This record gives sequence, C-alpha cells and structure tokens, in this order.
Amino acid sequence: MEAVKRFFSSPRFAVAGASNDSHKFGYKLLAWYHQHSLPVTPLNPRAPSIQLSPSHSYDTVASPRLLSSPSQTSLSVVTPPAVTLPLLQEAHSVGIPAVWLQPGTFDNAVLDFARSHFEAVIAGDGGRGSEGWCVLVDGEEGLEAAGVNWASQRL
Repeated sequence: MEAVKRFFSSPRFAVAGASNDSHKFGYKLLAWYHQHSLPVTPLNPRAPSIQLSPSHSYDTVASPRLLSSPSQTSLSVVTPPAVTLPLLQEAHSVGIPAVWLQPGTFDNAVLDFARSHFEAVIAGDGGRGSEGWCVLVDGEEGLEAAGVNWASQRL
C-alpha cells in the first residue's frame, strides 16, 4: 500500500493509452480520474483530445516528455507490453516518479524495468480485483490511504 500512497501523493496524473472509445479501459480510466476531480492529462499520440461527454473534453499529449510537469505526475498505463516498455523508458527519462501498470499492460521485461527505475510501481498480484492491482478497483482506497480529498462527479 506504500506504493499506492506514493502514487496518489502526486499533484498531477496522466493516463497513457487514453481513448475516445467508451468501451475501452483507456476511456474508463480517464473517466475515473475525472469523476474523482483529479488533475489528469490523457496521453494519446493519435487523438488531439478525448471527449468524455458532450461537455467534458481533455486535450491530449503525445508522450510523457510533453507533460507540463512530469516530475510531479504519476502515470497510469493502459497500453500493451510492447508499447509500455518504451513508454516507461521515456517516462523515466523525464522524471515521472510513480507508475500504475494496469492488468495486461506488462510482461517480465516491463516489470523489471519499472521496479528498477521508479520510486513507486503498482502492478501485478494484489489489490482487491481478481486480475491484480487496478485503479478502477483499488483507486478509491488508495486515495483515502494517501489522504487525498476528492469529490465524485457525474459525467
């Protein structure tokens, strides 16, 4: 739980793999941050913005190096392992301190890199879900553990 507390102690968040498709986890994860009133930036190299609802749109950035304050940003990842490893290498190079690797986003090479290059890594076995640590399942408990005040919104 210490890694989760560290992750949520960041003043900013980003979602790599954010999507405009409401059926994809990249959309659901971005919506979770929005619903909890957390400052979040979607990462998507192909879409200029992510539309959560008719009244809520977020401008995207193409990569971690384009975040406004990467050293103050925790990164949630919803990309396939082949995309995740170079993404984490860039994230580390710009000073991102903490990453949350959603189920299905990592393999052993990704885990090895993440665990040796970031202050906090949430991934793999654990959490309350059957597939391991997931922001959608474990995020609210993590926010509470980190002492983050949040207010849920409706989209």
